[in-house]
Amino acid sequence: MPLSPEEPQIPESAQGSTAAAPSRSVPTPRPVPGPRPAAAARPGRPGPRPVTPAQRTAPKPAPQAAPAAPAVGTPQIQLIPAPLDGALDAAEEAVDLLLDSGRAPGEILLITTGDPHPWAAHELSFGEAAYWAQHDAGDDVFYAGAATLHRLAPRPVAVVAVNGGTDAGVAEALPGALRLAGALLIVCGEPQRVDAALGARV
Repeated sequence: MPLSPEEPQIPESAQGSTAAAPSRSVPTPRPVPGPRPAAAARPGRPGPRPVTPAQRTAPKPAPQAAPAAPAVGTPQIQLIPAPLDGALDAAEEAVDLLLDSGRAPGEILLITTGDPHPWAAHELSFGEAAYWAQHDAGDDVFYAGAATLHRLAPRPVAVVAVNGGTDAGVAEALPGALRLAGALLIVCGEPQRVDAALGARV
C-alpha cells in the first residue's frame, strides 16, 4: 500500500539528503581513528629513563697485591745431635717417629754419609737392578748412600745419618739431601760438622 503524502519516511541509508525531516538532525560523521604511530608518545608519559651514573655498574676495584708468601719448596731443617757411631741409630729412630706420626713409608729417604745402611747392603747383594727397582716403585722407605744422591728422586722427607765420610763429602751430601727433601730434612750427626756443611740454615 503506497504511503500517504502526509507521512513521508526517509530511510536511514539516505541520511544527509535534502528530503530529511526538519525535526530530526543528521549526525556529523566522525573520522575513523587509524593506527597510532609507534614512535609517538602520549603526552605526560615518560620515555625510557636514561641510566644515571648511580645506576651504572660500579667498576670493580683493582686487585691489590697479595702479601708476599714464604718461598715455596724450602724444606724445614731439623738437627738431631748424635755422635759419629750413633748417627745411624738416631736416623732410624727418626724414621720410626715419622712413620708413627702418619708419614707414608714411600715419602721417606734415609741417606748415609759413611757405611751403608744394613738394608741397603742386603738389597744390593741381589743386584743393582732389583735395588733401584724398589726406589722407582716408591712404596717403602729407601736407604741409600750419599754417593748415589744424583740417582735419587725427591721425596717429602730426607733423613741423613752423618755416620762417616770426609768433611768435604759431608759438605756435598747435606746440600744435595736438602734439594731432595720436599718438606723436611732431618740431619743426625755431630752439630759442628752439620753446621760447617749447612751453615746458618740449620
